[in-house]
Amino acid sequence: MTVSITDIDGVSVGHASDFEGLTGVTVILVPSGMTGGVTISGFASSTRQIDALSPSHIVPEVHAICIAGGSAYGLDAASGVMSYLEEKGSGFDVGVARIPIVPTAAIFDLRVGSPKTRPDKHMGYLACQQATFGKVAEGSVGAGTGATVGKFYGIEQAMKGGVGIAGESLDSGLIVAALAVVNAFGDVRDPFSGEILAGARKGRESKEFADTAELMRKGVQRPASAFQNTTVGVIVTNTKLTKQSASTVAKMASLGMAKAISPGHTIYDGDIVFALASGQIDADCHTVGLMAETALTKAIIRGVTRAKEVGGIPSFLGQR
Repeated sequence: MTVSITDIDGVSVGHASDFEGLTGVTVILVPSGMTGGVTISGFASSTRQIDALSPSHIVPEVHAICIAGGSAYGLDAASGVMSYLEEKGSGFDVGVARIPIVPTAAIFDLRVGSPKTRPDKHMGYLACQQATFGKVAEGSVGAGTGATVGKFYGIEQAMKGGVGIAGESLDSGLIVAALAVVNAFGDVRDPFSGEILAGARKGRESKEFADTAELMRKGVQRPASAFQNTTVGVIVTNTKLTKQSASTVAKMASLGMAKAISPGHTIYDGDIVFALASGQIDADCHTVGLMAETALTKAIIRGVTRAKEVGGIPSFLGQR
C-alpha cells in the first residue's frame, strides 16, 4: 500500500520557500522525540549536530531534522527550528531547560538564485509553522526550491531537482517512508528502465541529455567546478530501532541514491541519509532497510518529476 511520511504518528513536515532568492528550508518535526541514525556517503557534506546521532552520545532521541539551502550559511535555519520546538516544550531535559535536538544538513544552491539570499533562523521557524500532518508539497519547494541535478557542464546545462516523498508498508503495520531533497552532480535515472529523467543537457537550449555516466566513461573532461551538490534523504519508520540499527537502515537506504542517481556518491556530492524510528512496532532492521532503499529511490524520482522550472532551469515537466 502506498503511504506517506506523515502517515507515521507524530510526524509533520513543513516548507519555507523563497521563490525570489531561490532557496528554502524543509523540516521533519517529531516533537515527542524519535531514535535517530545517520550515514554520510558523500564527501562534501555541510551539517550541524550530527554527533547527537552517534551511539556513544548521551542524547537518546532527536526532535526534528532540518534541511536547508544556502550551503553552510543555511545551517542557521536550525536555530529557528530549535526556537519553535522550545516554545512547544520539546527537547532533551537538562534540568534548567529543554534543548531540542535538530540534526541539520544543507545543500548548495547559491548558483541558482541570489548567492546572498540564504535560509536563516526566521525561515527555519517559518517552516515549522507551515508543517502539516497531511499531504506534503513536493518538487520545487522548501529545501528543493533551488535544487538542481546533472551538473557535469555546470548549472547552465543542468535541470531542476526538488523534494520528493514516497513510502512502503506491510500488512504487519510496518511503515517506512522517505523524503529526499535531490541536488545531485549526476543524472537521475529510472533504475528499472534506465531512462534518464533529469540531468546534464548537451547545450543550454538543448532538451537532449548528455548522459553524465557515459561522458565520464569516455574520459571527457569536466569543464566546470562541481563541488556544489548534496542529496539528502530522511527515512522515517514506525518500528523500534536503536541508534546503531537506525544507522544501519540509513546505510541500506543510501543504496537507493546509487540506484537512482548516476553517478552517485561522488567526491562532488555531500550525500547524507538520516533515519528516524518512532518505536511503535517490532520489525527486523534489515527488512526496514530494504524498504527504505525502495522508498528513497522512489522519493528521488519524485523529487525531479514533481519539480518545476525556476530561474530558467528546465524541469522534467518542461522537457516532456
